[in-house]
Amino acid sequence: MPIVSYSGPARDWDALAVALAAAMGGASRVRREEPLGPRTTLRVGGASRLFLEPADAAALASALRFLRAAGVPFLPLGRGSNLLVPDEGVDGAVIALEGSTWSAFTPNGDGTVWTGAGLRLKQLCGLATKAGLAGFEFLEGIPGTVGGALRMNAGAMGGWMFDRVEEVELMSAEGEVVRLPRAAFHVDYRHCRELGDAIALGAQLRSGATAATPAEEIVRQIDVYRRKRQESQPREASAGCMFKNPPGDSAGRLIDQCGLKGLREGAAEVSPVHANFIVNHGGATAAEVLALVRRVRAAVYAQKGVELQPEVLLFGRRWEEYL
Repeated sequence: MPIVSYSGPARDWDALAVALAAAMGGASRVRREEPLGPRTTLRVGGASRLFLEPADAAALASALRFLRAAGVPFLPLGRGSNLLVPDEGVDGAVIALEGSTWSAFTPNGDGTVWTGAGLRLKQLCGLATKAGLAGFEFLEGIPGTVGGALRMNAGAMGGWMFDRVEEVELMSAEGEVVRLPRAAFHVDYRHCRELGDAIALGAQLRSGATAATPAEEIVRQIDVYRRKRQESQPREASAGCMFKNPPGDSAGRLIDQCGLKGLREGAAEVSPVHANFIVNHGGATAAEVLALVRRVRAAVYAQKGVELQPEVLLFGRRWEEYL
C-alpha cells in the first residue's frame, strides 16, 4: 500500500479536484474532504483530501495517470474492513470502485466465474449459491469486496481468497491493464505483493466443487460458518483481529492471559468476547484506538516477552509512526 505522507509545499486540493474531474469525464465523481470513518467497519478516522469514484476502467486509467503526473499518492478502498484511518485523514486520493460497472458476476459454465473488484463478498456468495458454485462460503462473513479480498488475500474458516483465484486483472499505477495467472502472484498472510501499488479490476475464480452443488447444501455450510462467527466474535464495530498471531501462538490468547479484556481508552475497548478485537462503542477516535494498541502491546511484552505486530492496516501511514 502506498504510504500517504506529504511534506512539500501546500497543495491546492480544490484545483486538483477540478482538473481531475475533467480528466476522468462527466460520469465519474471527485469529492473533497470525504469522511472515511463511516466507510470503514471500525468507523473511526478523518477524511481524504480527494475521493474518486471512476465510472469505468478508462476513467480510472486517466485518474492514475493524472495523479502520477501531479505527484499525488493514491489508495484503493473497498468496504474498509481491516483498516484503521488516522484522525488526520489521508493526504492523497482515495479510490473506490463502486457501482454496477465494477460488480460483475459472470459464470463461465465450467465451474469458473468472472467477478468485478467492486462486488461485495456477501453478494459473491449469494450469487454463487444460486449458480450452484460451492467453495466461496468462507467469504460470506467478511465485510469486504473482491478487490479488497485480493489485495489482502482475505481468509476465514481455513480458506483464503487466492485458493479460489485462476486469474486477476489489474491496473498498474501507470494506468496499464494486465491479466495475470494465479502463478504470477506472491501471496501470504494478509498480503499480495503484486497489488501493493496496483488496483485489482476483477478476477476469474474457480469453484471448489467439480460439479454444480445444490443451493441448500451451500446454504447449510454458510450457516455453519455464520454461527461460528456469532459465537466467537464481537458484534460491535471493529476492524477484525487487531494483531497478527505470533508463530505457534495466538494473539488473542496472550492478550486474554494478560487480563486485558475490557481494557478501555474512551469509547474503544478490548472486546470481552474476543481479546484480539478492539471495538468501537460509538464515537471512538483513531487516537483512542492507537492508545489502546500501544497499551496492549506494552502489557503483553512486559508479561509474556512477545512483541505483537498489528494485522490491521493503518490507512496511508506507517505503524512505526504511532507505536
